[in-house]
Amino acid sequence: MNNKITMTLNVDNLILMALQEDISSEDVTTNAVMPTEQNGQAQLICKQDGVLAGLYVFQRVFELLDQRMQVEFHFKDGEQVKKGDLIGTLTGDIRAILSGERTALNYLQRMSGIATYTNSIAALLEGSKVKLLDTRKTTPNNRIFEKYAVKTGGGFNHRYNLSDGVLLKDNHIGAAGGVKEAVQMAKDYAPFVRKIEVECETLEMVQEAVEAGADIIMLDNMNVEEMKQAISFIDKRAEIEISGNVTKENIKHYISLGVDYISSGALTHSAPIMDISLKNLHAI
Repeated sequence: MNNKITMTLNVDNLILMALQEDISSEDVTTNAVMPTEQNGQAQLICKQDGVLAGLYVFQRVFELLDQRMQVEFHFKDGEQVKKGDLIGTLTGDIRAILSGERTALNYLQRMSGIATYTNSIAALLEGSKVKLLDTRKTTPNNRIFEKYAVKTGGGFNHRYNLSDGVLLKDNHIGAAGGVKEAVQMAKDYAPFVRKIEVECETLEMVQEAVEAGADIIMLDNMNVEEMKQAISFIDKRAEIEISGNVTKENIKHYISLGVDYISSGALTHSAPIMDISLKNLHAI
């Protein structure tokens, strides 16, 4: 995300869409109180402890409104901040600062909230070989931001989208006529470099998936005892992922099972925002 060329190619259009959502024709309030250009400065202040993510996205919002906007940060993405810390300073057209404030903060607060929540769960996995994964349970048109925030917080990305890997879920299996049939069809269709993952809700499905040659088996919404039985049966013949209502509160029950991955939709769909404010705007 620090690569500005990559940023411009992939997210400028998304940021512009967000700005257009907030400014459909004009910013009436700003135009009323600031009819002409006036340079100003504002401070970005942290209002709670957490992990920062999305600083360049925050900056880019203002750059798209004012090419001369200068943003100086005192921290980097992935760094811990404390309540009261001065994260950075904006200097530029006051009109751009006023009009871009909410959109920029929405990105930064949301992304930093995800990074902070992810970091708190990843800390529980320290010392183990288990990788914490996100899911596709992301806000539409914000996946690139939210998955970046997960990585910044110490997690790992599962497949980015449907083009990124084969994951046979319950409805795919139902459509194919069974686990064995779904795995075989995936092997026949997908390039050989793609791993095939199968979501299993029962021990019977686990057995079928192993016998069909699945590369990764997801144990979905099983209780701990069922997981232990499934892991014993798999016996390293496939990588193992645990999924289904995994949260900060219950993840401790899964750490010692000997699985490879734990995925949690909560990283993106349930993380609270981090409280950050843009304050002390004044003309210079």
